[in-house]
Amino acid sequence: MDFIKGEILAIDKPYRMSSFGALAHCRWVLTQHVGQKVKVGHAGTLDPLATGVLILCTGRCTKQIEELQNHTKEYIAVLQFGATTASYDREHEVNATYPTQHITRQLIDEVLPRFVGDIDQVPPSYSACKIEGERAYKMRRNGEEVNLKPKHIHIDEIEVLDYNDKAKQLTIRVVCGKGTYIRALARDIGRAVQSGAYLLSLRRTRVGDYKVENCIDFDHFDEWVTEVFDKQNNKE
Repeated sequence: MDFIKGEILAIDKPYRMSSFGALAHCRWVLTQHVGQKVKVGHAGTLDPLATGVLILCTGRCTKQIEELQNHTKEYIAVLQFGATTASYDREHEVNATYPTQHITRQLIDEVLPRFVGDIDQVPPSYSACKIEGERAYKMRRNGEEVNLKPKHIHIDEIEVLDYNDKAKQLTIRVVCGKGTYIRALARDIGRAVQSGAYLLSLRRTRVGDYKVENCIDFDHFDEWVTEVFDKQNNKE
């Protein structure tokens, strides 16, 4: 492998780490092994509370980032019905509660098809979307009002993997295109069943042909790079 010339790597981003934080660590590890600064970029942000496939591009492969961002993505999401948060996930505390007695598997099966295909989705206000050059989440944290316009997105498939009626928790597999916010999807599903919902957990399991089971474990990235260099040195 030639990390200076360019490589595409897929890592399994851990919980509570930003995509930039994961990138910065991997860049530092690569720089230490190569002996010079390695150019690294990522192809699609994952929220800190989400885990899974994060594609890193080094060297000249950073030119492929835009193309990689357009690849179809797959997620496993767990939704909690009956409450909402400002960020639509567990980053913020519950800010409102709603009835859930009427929510059944049948109702869920009736509602989900509404979100498959070409739809308009309003991004979360706690997101990296820009308003006149300013990040929406920064404006929210400064106490400013944020009004984002709906964006046209495409969702290929939503599959119910599990529904716990007692806990009112729904696990779904979502296959979607660029620009889809699963947090916003959780919000909208909650509204569609006449309640509220937010994400308990989110895992990106695939980006294009890059699957999470084939990703490099972030916690062992240093060991993986060491092994790569050891093999190359032995061949020489």
